[in-house]
Amino acid sequence: MKKIYLFNLLLVFALFLGCSEDDFSTENIDNIENPSNISALVTIAQDNSGNVTIRPNGEGVSYFVLDFGDNSDLSNPISVGEQIQHNYAEGQYDVIITAYTLNGNSTSITETIDVMFIAPENLVLNVAAQLGNSYMVNVSATADYETYFEVTFGEDPAQVPVQFNQGDVVSHTYSSLGDYTITVTAFSGGVNTTTDTHSFSVSDPLLFPINFESPTLSYAFGDFGGGGTSKVSNPDSSGLNTSATVAKHTKGAGAEVWAGTTMLIDEVIDFSSLNNITLKVWSPIAGATVKFKIENASDPNVNMEIDQVTSTNNAWEELTFDFSAANNGNEYQRIALFFDFGNAGTGADFYFDDIQQSNGLPEFAIPITFENSLLTYTIDSFGGAGAGVIANPDATGINTSANVGMFDKPAAAQTWAGCLVELDNPIDFTSMQKIKIKSWSPVAGVNVLLKLENSSDSNVFVEVTQTTTVANGWETITFDLTGINSANNYQKVVLFFDFGNNGTANTFYFDDIELTN
Repeated sequence: MKKIYLFNLLLVFALFLGCSEDDFSTENIDNIENPSNISALVTIAQDNSGNVTIRPNGEGVSYFVLDFGDNSDLSNPISVGEQIQHNYAEGQYDVIITAYTLNGNSTSITETIDVMFIAPENLVLNVAAQLGNSYMVNVSATADYETYFEVTFGEDPAQVPVQFNQGDVVSHTYSSLGDYTITVTAFSGGVNTTTDTHSFSVSDPLLFPINFESPTLSYAFGDFGGGGTSKVSNPDSSGLNTSATVAKHTKGAGAEVWAGTTMLIDEVIDFSSLNNITLKVWSPIAGATVKFKIENASDPNVNMEIDQVTSTNNAWEELTFDFSAANNGNEYQRIALFFDFGNAGTGADFYFDDIQQSNGLPEFAIPITFENSLLTYTIDSFGGAGAGVIANPDATGINTSANVGMFDKPAAAQTWAGCLVELDNPIDFTSMQKIKIKSWSPVAGVNVLLKLENSSDSNVFVEVTQTTTVANGWETITFDLTGINSANNYQKVVLFFDFGNNGTANTFYFDDIELTN
């Protein structure tokens, strides 16, 4: 109040200098009546800013001073006819308006104001999977009358909501596959909020190599021109392709000459080191043109296509498409396949599998069938054993393939004698974590140890033992590796037949080493 009193004295002194003695006699000043009819015009901004405009009114007033009722400082003196703005949080406040006369007399009133924030409106969520990482989601939002947002991602019920502002993008990486509910709440600065939700599904990313074996991955085919594509059981699991499931493309009767299908890869194809793409094809006719086209995900005019021709019918073969001339500065994510390109559909079925990048040479990878004439199958042996690839000595029963692996354990061989093959790339255990092998043993009840090793660190390994149940015949042995650390790089496949016993001059055979569930 000392500030106010000093102001009064200065104002009175100033007026005194400009007036006659009669105008400011002590009697006249003392007789000034207290201010009356005090009121205020209060307007509250409707934008959730909390901005309030107060215009005090009254009779016989020199100036006003306001106590805003929110524990902030008193206002500076407000002249008659002027207004003042003050920023409030949401709530109810008692504003004390004090009117002063020249002699310092005053009159006060209390004006109660309610500052209410409206709920945010027009809330719009933007939810998108991260390109190249289907486990990662990006979230942003817009709304009218918001002050900030909070988001929860539906994975952890105890998650602390993540706050963000309009214009921000918040990212989250899920730890497992599943369907999740993303919840975004827009805050108004007060108690009123607006909430919206968005469903988000995390599935396996579609990446090279594509082998159609994942039970959880959604293989989304984009068919056109009268063609139809689906995931089916392998109709011919012999020879080059023994995998369980493949893709089937039916070029319906009367389908366009350019009928085909597309698939969108979850990452940009990198041609910097591996600039060929191989594809296993089963065609009912030899001499059919297979066109392989790569496109930009959003601009199909950015593309490149290569043709190859099938050389056999009713059997699997591998075609190689050379994209070494592709501009790696372009972002290719979509692949398109055209079967029997240039000819109208006749209702024929074509099958394809194992789409993967390569350096132009066949990749030595699982499944190992010993049937690819373009591969050199090197089987190393140790502990006194011998190994190699030979013609199938018993092409009956479950294994009628032409070539198999051979393991010879002479009488002088060690108990730990074995053989190994080294793959070009680590085994991918993300979707399948069992390995099955066709085995031929001269006796039943023999222990077969499967060991997988890292190529550069033999201390990184895993091993499982199974026992033969058939003598002098082929059987399938399955090694369960459930829970294997798929982050480790296992490239060496090591087999020990009759493990734990010295050699007895027996010979064992093996074939079709492949992943399975």
